[in-house]
Amino acid sequence: MLDEQAKKTLLRKIPHGLYICGVKDGEEVNGFTASWVMQASFKPPLVVNCVRQDSRSHAMVKASGVFALSFLEAGQKELAQQFFKPQRRIGDKFEDVPFYLGAETGCPIITESLGYVECRVVGSVEQGDHTVFVGEVIGAGIHREGEPLLLESTGWQYGG
Repeated sequence: MLDEQAKKTLLRKIPHGLYICGVKDGEEVNGFTASWVMQASFKPPLVVNCVRQDSRSHAMVKASGVFALSFLEAGQKELAQQFFKPQRRIGDKFEDVPFYLGAETGCPIITESLGYVECRVVGSVEQGDHTVFVGEVIGAGIHREGEPLLLESTGWQYGG
């Protein structure tokens, strides 16, 4: 028997970093706050990025086959919050956020982040309400040193 409260409590204890996932489809760009991300392989370098299936960003990743992850620094909670909002409700999320397009993917990368990885999708699993995209890291760069922003430090809960 599944104890719903125990499941929710324990799944929320899994530590997660917070990232801005930049996506594109043609000339259109978007970004969202991602937390279900992890490294999956050394050779080739792979990361897993889970994306809500009912989001515009999901459709953009599927269409383009690429994404970029900008690693947020502790203290960038407000930036993470800005990218939680759906694009269709607030318009251009990048309007007041300095960014540039990655050389390998053309996806937006947050200039003021700790750094980034650019990924080409090499596999996916569509189960539940998120798709697990497996991305091969094809570009990376460091902007500055710092401690990463962790979901638990924000007081937010995304999981369970």
